[in-house]
Amino acid sequence: MIASAIAGGVIGTLAMATIMKAASELGMTRMDLALLLGTVVTENRRKARAVGYIMYFVLGVAFAEAYAAFFAIIGHSSWRLGALVGVLHAIFTATVLVSVLLPVVHPRMATADTAANQITLIEPPGFLMLNYGRSTVAVTVVAHLAYGALVGLIVRV
Repeated sequence: MIASAIAGGVIGTLAMATIMKAASELGMTRMDLALLLGTVVTENRRKARAVGYIMYFVLGVAFAEAYAAFFAIIGHSSWRLGALVGVLHAIFTATVLVSVLLPVVHPRMATADTAANQITLIEPPGFLMLNYGRSTVAVTVVAHLAYGALVGLIVRV
């Protein structure tokens, strides 16, 4: 099960990253998850994207392992169940993870307490990530749905 979760995590994250980047390039969102993650550890934007993609894939595999554990607990995995878990994951991400938890730990993200003379690199996503564009939440749900479906399809319990 661990090997299939790693494979599912890599393939699912590849699909999710591709969907998110394509949506960004098509002007559907300003979300750059690699930059958002990478700037946690470096202020150099070019390096941040490279580090961010590494973090993105590590997190993708870690989440796939969590999905696999859930599938093992209920004794079933499928692309449909994975897609459902992916949608729930997207909703958690859009409402709690990036708007409540990430600003607390991200050293380069603006907050309501940031003074006008402080320099920040990253605009906070806000609730449902609406600060990055009105369709960002829809793009996020579609990307996570694809991720979850692929993980659910690949993971063997």
